Amino acid sequence: MIEEKKRNKSGLSFEKMVPGLLLLTAIISVLTTVGIVFTLIFETFEFFNRVSITEFLTAEKWYPFSESNASYGIMPLIAGTLKVTIIASLVAVPIGLASAIYLSEYASDRTRRIIKPILEVLAGIPTIVYGFFALTFVTPILREIIPGLEIFNALSPGIVVGIMITPMIASLSEDAMSSVPNSIREGAFALGATKLETAIKVILPAAISGIMASIVLALSRAIGETMIVTVAGGSTPSLTMDVTSSIQTMTAYIVQVTTGDAGFGTTIYYSIYAVGMTLFLFTLAMNLLAQFISRKFREEY
Repeated sequence: MIEEKKRNKSGLSFEKMVPGLLLLTAIISVLTTVGIVFTLIFETFEFFNRVSITEFLTAEKWYPFSESNASYGIMPLIAGTLKVTIIASLVAVPIGLASAIYLSEYASDRTRRIIKPILEVLAGIPTIVYGFFALTFVTPILREIIPGLEIFNALSPGIVVGIMITPMIASLSEDAMSSVPNSIREGAFALGATKLETAIKVILPAAISGIMASIVLALSRAIGETMIVTVAGGSTPSLTMDVTSSIQTMTAYIVQVTTGDAGFGTTIYYSIYAVGMTLFLFTLAMNLLAQFISRKFREEY
């Protein structure tokens, strides 16, 4: 009896400690986020003390390494990032939605249990492997189809980034579609709709909030992708929509500088924080958009 009381007391003591431990981990997460944001803000202000924010936002050239005529216009880096993201969306959205429709509406439970984990394995492949896959496999194939395509270009990394984010769209969209009650499907079938009509005209609209949120989050992941565009995209920032020539994205530029191309305390060094802040604002806007869409079009059953 005495030993049982001791065990109960120790169990109660542990239960009292758990909320404190969980609160500590939450505080650490918040403080880490705040620290990252404040670091970006302070270093970005230091950059803008040296470079005009007007030049940063409006100049059409990004030549930070030029000794005589340096230019810090962010637009070429944004253009490279958007080119890769748009190409990735054109690849990932149709494939991801088609996969989600099949897994949710057509596949048997056994087939779903086999295919879905295999599809999600794509999300676990290191991005550096994707980068070399784009450079050594995808690019040579594309050059056979498009003779004028350069070794480093926007098309190849865009396609491979699309392949990389496809599992995110497929998995989250399938979860959203599977959460639609079967009674809605049965009602559509009772009205004479085919399985395809039910999937396209009934289930997709009913799960649109989850689907749109998955697409926005996947595109946010594409905007922040680093190694694929660094390896296969090149390092030539240009303010054009030409997808056959070398590009440089915001993340690729950060990698270039942090590998030793600029000394600590130089304007080039501080420029990576300005670029990082721009990238942070892009991803923050995408995440807020995903939350807004999820709340705006959420269906409750």
